[in-house]
Amino acid sequence: MGKSELSEKENELENGHNVVVKDATVMKSDDKAVMSVVSLLEEVPLEIVGRRDTLRKEIAKGVVRKKLAKMRHLVIPQAISPAYLDSLFPSILEHFDPQTVVYNGGIANVKEWKISCYLEVMEGGIPCTHPNLPLLHTCHDLLASCNTLFIEWYRQQHSCNNKNNNPIHRSNQHEPHDGEGRMEVKRLMTFITRYTPAPGEQALLKHVDGAGKVDGSLVLALPVDRWSGPESEHTFQGGGLTFWDGVGPQELPYDTRSGDVAFIDRAVWHQANPITQGT
Repeated sequence: MGKSELSEKENELENGHNVVVKDATVMKSDDKAVMSVVSLLEEVPLEIVGRRDTLRKEIAKGVVRKKLAKMRHLVIPQAISPAYLDSLFPSILEHFDPQTVVYNGGIANVKEWKISCYLEVMEGGIPCTHPNLPLLHTCHDLLASCNTLFIEWYRQQHSCNNKNNNPIHRSNQHEPHDGEGRMEVKRLMTFITRYTPAPGEQALLKHVDGAGKVDGSLVLALPVDRWSGPESEHTFQGGGLTFWDGVGPQELPYDTRSGDVAFIDRAVWHQANPITQGT
């Protein structure tokens, strides 16, 4: 199987969720989206992240490098443990059941989208009215860990913003804290996408999440399917992520693999690259 939401990889189910500082493809941050508690990766189980001690430093250094290049996205290889994802993947396969969604105007030029399974949807049943609750339950701990990773990245990414406009500081003005605010992430939409070489199923082409009205998104690459058949049957060519960011902007491709996490700031153009072979 293939990838997920914003990200992709033909034979990778990527767990794409738009996360929010008030939305997960955040619609817009507000005071209720933040807590006056320190956000540390110590809360994430070691089996899920694998290298908790160094991950925060990797995110911080990565953000600094991207800021110097005037970029607002970051890809961290294996931020989530591939071994943990391997242990989870059979249950994901068991519950994965794509829903057909018709978008007004289309999503990345595809009007009828039928390769994603939605775990969480927006208020009013958008884009579908029946989220897959068994799959949401299966991914509960993984999604909670992704929330924490997103918070860590977002805090670094926006640490130099004016305090009056920063939801961390705004919500903490009258609450005690130790110098570090902690946002509470609200995911607006969570889904897993499987890409194939079939027309309309190959990619999620160039787009911005939430029409640019969300605070950010997170894309997680899941493993290649080695459980429903021989791995040779699910090998693929193509896939990965591409960003248009920085001065120009520059076109930046990434060959993402299991456990890789992409953090995407508001209104950054990106795509899940086309799958050319495999399932």
